[in-house]
Amino acid sequence: MGNVTEQIWYAAYGSNMDATRFGYYLRGGRPDGAARTLPGSLDRSDPADRRPVELDGAVYFGWESPTWGGGIAFYDPDAGGTSLGVAYLVTAAQFADVATQEMHRDPTGDPLDLVALVAAGRLVLGPGRYETLHVVGEVEGVSVVTFTSSVHDEMPLNPPRPAYVSTMARGLVDAHGLSVDEAVDYLLARPGCTPQWSRDDLHRVVAA
Repeated sequence: MGNVTEQIWYAAYGSNMDATRFGYYLRGGRPDGAARTLPGSLDRSDPADRRPVELDGAVYFGWESPTWGGGIAFYDPDAGGTSLGVAYLVTAAQFADVATQEMHRDPTGDPLDLVALVAAGRLVLGPGRYETLHVVGEVEGVSVVTFTSSVHDEMPLNPPRPAYVSTMARGLVDAHGLSVDEAVDYLLARPGCTPQWSRDDLHRVVAA
């Protein structure tokens, strides 16, 4: 399984697929289009590696984000289908600090108990929107982990705002080599995107 106490692959499936956007969780600052300034991780080093990944399960748009306005991406590992993501190789402490910021808490630099997480496959840290951690695969002997909501049936679907969906699309195009049309097709197929987003409107945002 590799030394999970030292490194972990963090799998992003929403706006963090964009490497620039994810960098704010490590270095701090306010991403374009976001209403929240991130403190960053105590270890501000860049990820050791970055890979496109595919996740078993469904990504959908829901909730009402105070950071972006509109819906944001959530991952349901128990749903059918396959979803696209981007995995970043980070330290256990960096992963913990990223997860902590997603929970709207201050980073501490203390690693999560990844040994326990990998053994269990799932760890619920709280009731918040991104406080349930899942092991979703393995790359070169190192576990791939992501976080999402613990409750999907009760999550109201909600379309994303332009800033969020364009950031997510950049990650899809850059990491997976999708064309603009392919990225639009992928996003339109996520529950919560339609009927509010038309193909023409989404294409204009993604192509901008």
